[in-house]
Amino acid sequence: MRPSIRNGSTLSKDETAWLEQRRNVTVDAMMQFLGRLDLGSFNATSYIKKHAANTSGLPNIGLAASGGGYRALMNGGGALQAFDSRTVNSSLPGHLGGVLQSATYLTGLSGGSWLVGSIYLNNFTDVTSLRDSGTVWLFQDSIFVGPTQSELFAVRTSEYFSQIQDAVTGKYSASYNSSITDYWGRALAYQLINATKGGVGYTWSSIALSRDFQSGGMPMPVVVADGRAPGQILVPANTTLFEFNPWEFGSFNPPLEAFVPLEFLASNFSAGALPTDQQCVRGFDNAGFIMGTSSSLFNQAFLMVNNTEASKAMKNSVNRILSSIGEANQDVAVYEPNPFYLYTSQSQYSSSTVLTLVDGGEDLQNIPLEPLLRPQRKIDVILALDSSADTSSQWPNGTAMVATYQRSLSSLGHSSGIAFPSVPDQNTFINLGLNNHPTFFGCNSSNVSGSVPLVVYIPNAPYSYQSNVSTFDLQYNTTERDAIIENGYEVATLGNATADPDWPTCLGCAILSRSLERTDTAVPERCTMCFQRYCWNGTKNSTDPGNYYPAYKLSQI
Repeated sequence: MRPSIRNGSTLSKDETAWLEQRRNVTVDAMMQFLGRLDLGSFNATSYIKKHAANTSGLPNIGLAASGGGYRALMNGGGALQAFDSRTVNSSLPGHLGGVLQSATYLTGLSGGSWLVGSIYLNNFTDVTSLRDSGTVWLFQDSIFVGPTQSELFAVRTSEYFSQIQDAVTGKYSASYNSSITDYWGRALAYQLINATKGGVGYTWSSIALSRDFQSGGMPMPVVVADGRAPGQILVPANTTLFEFNPWEFGSFNPPLEAFVPLEFLASNFSAGALPTDQQCVRGFDNAGFIMGTSSSLFNQAFLMVNNTEASKAMKNSVNRILSSIGEANQDVAVYEPNPFYLYTSQSQYSSSTVLTLVDGGEDLQNIPLEPLLRPQRKIDVILALDSSADTSSQWPNGTAMVATYQRSLSSLGHSSGIAFPSVPDQNTFINLGLNNHPTFFGCNSSNVSGSVPLVVYIPNAPYSYQSNVSTFDLQYNTTERDAIIENGYEVATLGNATADPDWPTCLGCAILSRSLERTDTAVPERCTMCFQRYCWNGTKNSTDPGNYYPAYKLSQI
């Protein structure tokens, strides 16, 4: 059967079938994590067992890792390290190991996509192993140097640039257009993929071929990018959001509302079909290119290529692209042929043979929440890891949450079926300290229309390290890398519950909340106390908070 474009109003058959596998696998992990918590007279293990035969009654968890360059990768990595039961001591009191194993989805954007991609493209490797591998996450070697210190894949800088040039030239020689994102994606892959030449042959669709993934042994990874319509310069708030999952690429947003099989992304589709005189083409979904697309804001790094040891041929190629696209399009990733060409006359993304995508945070939704808001995915709770640099001091102030809330209220949000809990303005986030510790939004589902998940907002904050490093810092020594990852662990665990001994229990209550409603189960008394402490109560203070410089919460590293 020839591949075709499918209508995006539903989940794919692949995802639907996979969900049955994954939801069953999460049962044991939930029992182990929730069973460790002090929920008073409520027996979480018995509750999970009681509803295990029909997993639709059990919590459905989504994790979202924000953008923010290496800061987001490292901070988000520390949080995932905390959520991962494979991490040493993560199952001790005060820790949160098992949340990752209990989750159904894991989304990433820009720097968050590097984190998600690096984990999955290395066989769902845990963060500790990536950090200590000696072959990847060597951020002391910037992308302008290459992996000179890799224990297995070290190459001279000149050879590194030659390999990148060969890969991009190969794509161009095969008659496919290239962009600065091709160079950026290849360079990025050397730091994130544990393979020769940065896994030059690795594809995103290969994740779906993993036996562990097929059996539901890990959450489903999704990374996002924004569409930039022909002639657009700035990305509007109502832009079409595209996602890459293991099987497909496309958008749930109307009027496009379409998906293409990711494996055949470069095939020459027209009007939703692949003409009989056209061949199926594989390999366009290069893993580095996908991660580069989601983080194309960093394309500007290659504006400095003339000051590196890159070959003359590579410098000429990059400068040729720069001169042809102009400054306004330096952040663009080019997808040609456009798989959605002539699919619908209603979408501007179907009018051109070229599809251009940009960094997933350019619409201010710097936390990839929207894939988890799809009503078809039935997510109950989202753990939103925010490593944004919204303030002048480069800490989060809730801008990503506000952007998603406002989008949910728009005509696009309504037509997409997206619902999101109410959140206050950014000044209130700072004035009430909502950007300095975890906060629950949407605790009372009766106050909102539609299927709205409870959102656990977990913003970056200085526990033991000032992790507010610049988004555009491209180089970190191992001491700083490890300190930021450790701080991220503490952000997620509230310093291993030293800031609040009840935090693991309260997070467990948030995870259970919608499930308790569905099964008509009384809320445990301990959870009522937690909701009083962590739920935003609707209070606002929109006065100008002035400069924001948070104090350390623990002893400084």
